[in-house]
Amino acid sequence: MEYSIKEAAQMLNIPVSTIRYYDKEGLLPSLERRRSGYRVFSERDIETLKTVIWLKKAHMPLKEIARFIQLLKEGDASLRQRLELFERRRQAMERQLREDQAVLDFIDYKCNYYRTAVEAGTEKIHRGGEKLKMPPCACDPSGKLL
Repeated sequence: MEYSIKEAAQMLNIPVSTIRYYDKEGLLPSLERRRSGYRVFSERDIETLKTVIWLKKAHMPLKEIARFIQLLKEGDASLRQRLELFERRRQAMERQLREDQAVLDFIDYKCNYYRTAVEAGTEKIHRGGEKLKMPPCACDPSGKLL
């Protein structure tokens, strides 16, 4: 089956301009064009776009995504490099999740703080031996969130 750029964009819920940009960046190596210059998307191209979208959601920079696409073209010779690329991304995502959890813990603390203050009609209930304890800052010695 073949799709136009508009159909591909609708299927993937992304702007046409994003697809054009990905193409310009070399992320769609098997993409074909008609004589008129219009892009023609195959099922393989759609799957490649889905992969790019997932990698973007994983906060992978376009440069790394382009490297991954290049590695795919190298076939089995690049399997180990692709595994390493995904293992590094997984580690980065795990760090991000820990940081996000620390931030969520703080937000939960503040919600509980204000919920109890609203119920009591005053913030004074938290003065002098606060009932709620602020979660520890999940920071390394330099102050960067872990």
